[in-house]
Amino acid sequence: EAQTVCRDSLPHLEEAQEAGTEPAESLWTSLADGRVRLRIDNSCPQTPRTVHQMFKESLEKYGSLNALASKKNGKWEKITFSEYYCLSRKAAKSFLKLGLERFHSVAILGFNSPEWFISAVGAVFAGGIVTGIYTTNSPEACHYIAHDSKTNIMVVENQKQLDKIMQIWDRLPCLKAVVLYKDSIPERHPNLYTMEEFLELGHDIPDATLDDIINSQRPNQCCVLIYTSGTTGKPKGAMLSHDNITWTSAHCSRAGDMQPAEVQQESIVSYLPLSHIAAQIYDLWTGIKWGEQVYFAEPDALKGSLINTLKEVQPTSHMGVPRVWEKIMEKLKDASAQSGFVKKKMLSWAMSLSLERNLDGSSSSDLKQLWTRLADYLVLAKIRSALGFSCCQKHFSGAAPLTTETLYFFLGLNITLYEAYGMSETTGPHCLSGPYIYRQHSCGKPAPGCRVKLVDKDTEGTGEICFWGRTVFMGYLNMEDRTKEAFDEEGWLHSGDLGKLDKDGFLYVTGRIKDLIITAGGENVPPIPIEDAVKKELPIVSNAMVIGDKKKFLSMFLTLKSELDPDTSDPTDILTEQARDFCQRSGSKATKVSEIVATRDQAIYGAIQEGINRVNRNATNRVHCIQKWIVLPRDFSISGGELGPTMKLKRLSVLEKYRNEVDSFYEE
Repeated sequence: EAQTVCRDSLPHLEEAQEAGTEPAESLWTSLADGRVRLRIDNSCPQTPRTVHQMFKESLEKYGSLNALASKKNGKWEKITFSEYYCLSRKAAKSFLKLGLERFHSVAILGFNSPEWFISAVGAVFAGGIVTGIYTTNSPEACHYIAHDSKTNIMVVENQKQLDKIMQIWDRLPCLKAVVLYKDSIPERHPNLYTMEEFLELGHDIPDATLDDIINSQRPNQCCVLIYTSGTTGKPKGAMLSHDNITWTSAHCSRAGDMQPAEVQQESIVSYLPLSHIAAQIYDLWTGIKWGEQVYFAEPDALKGSLINTLKEVQPTSHMGVPRVWEKIMEKLKDASAQSGFVKKKMLSWAMSLSLERNLDGSSSSDLKQLWTRLADYLVLAKIRSALGFSCCQKHFSGAAPLTTETLYFFLGLNITLYEAYGMSETTGPHCLSGPYIYRQHSCGKPAPGCRVKLVDKDTEGTGEICFWGRTVFMGYLNMEDRTKEAFDEEGWLHSGDLGKLDKDGFLYVTGRIKDLIITAGGENVPPIPIEDAVKKELPIVSNAMVIGDKKKFLSMFLTLKSELDPDTSDPTDILTEQARDFCQRSGSKATKVSEIVATRDQAIYGAIQEGINRVNRNATNRVHCIQKWIVLPRDFSISGGELGPTMKLKRLSVLEKYRNEVDSFYEE
């Protein structure tokens, strides 16, 4: 048993346990063992709950239902909520046995699995803080998080992740043990355990010991850390309280119309990184709250296997980030480009009818409605089934804005994508769309009990979005200054995003304040609408990025759609079917990105210029026109450093990486 004691164990523990729930004064803290005043008011008077209280309530209702399903040797293995709860307690006792200290962290580094969930819940039961680490993180990035969060125990998926920890273990004075949950251990090492060994470690810890720790937990204390990938500077650990987790699981999911299992057991597929708040709140915590059945995808889900899992599971609800929806769209467009003339015509006929009906509502004639229903039955239903969406009633998108092209493509399949909006600092969703709250291009309304206000509004009513409610986080761990910067005097959280509200209270997010381009002439240019317009005009374009901050005019980087390497998910040189289609229509025989870029392929460059001219003709004013552009030799990727772990564009990294290209635009 590991005896090393972390150098700075936490003080005020005895007081905290004796103190019960006397209210904390401040709305924020930057201490792991700090407490905050909860934002309870008449609009959200619900009694605060701890994670354990939430699980116990669900256990009474859903104990015998299946909770988690994972594939072992080609067969789905399922465990019920009762088994899930018992395993979580077992994990909690083993964490205590290994010396997990109160408000220190259990860090989990691996792909979504039952072990991830059980370790997370067990860590919270044992009085620790659960911290997810992105599987794509370097050893140094893992070290930063483990050190900052005082990680006592690290749970890792496989040898690849274990190797990272072995390189940094000697620089982590708090790290007492590592648990490996997928691979077997190649060579023994002190304080390294398999999952099976780990779960047996705590069998001599009495239930009463664990129960005392569980009963001393308070809803206004921290139980989850989400490290924001932060486009600038060090990652910040956003501290989420029990109340953040339990309140958001209950109320934000209902706003999106997720059903409790006594009405209908929802089934979902877990595949997005759990170190990101969206998947953690949607898959893990909401799953416990409403008794959902969670199926775990294969680790290569985003490289292409996700669709197979969806087809097998036929989930009732699905969440993706925009890049996931775009990938599905591109796959379908590729398949359509390869199919015969009649099939192609049928699909475009069915999709245009469906899009028209979804955009116009019910104003069309009876005959047209009949044709639309027929098209849906004959064509679109088959496609939805092939995607695994036959039973799917709700399709959500979050983490970044959807393009109009993606939105319209799915409306053409009679799939409405419900956008949600929030941040790690609002425990994920603060504003949601759903079957009863929907308006195109909007991310819906604040969840009941949550509020939004806009500050520093311009003449058109666009201002910075600020949040208030039970979703709002406790503060950034060990970063008092950054925490103070996040809140104003009244305790509203400032998002750094720009948006506007319509007269009915629907929120429209227009961009990041940091992304706003301010030209040398002092004109404000939001880049996203221009980039979306270019992508819509030019189906060969994968990424478009406007440049022009402090410059005299706007220019643009373009990347072309290329096939992904099935093993690494990195973009290759080979154009996608859809891109090759564009080349043929433009009169070029090119099949590779390098052929187009090396020869500055006249046909393609001409077609791109025409597309940009069309976008410029529709520009708000002359300042918004793209004067120069360049096609980069390779599409953006996570490994290339241009995209973050949830596929968000890292604009500053792109400017840094392609500095010479930027300079070439503006040389006199």
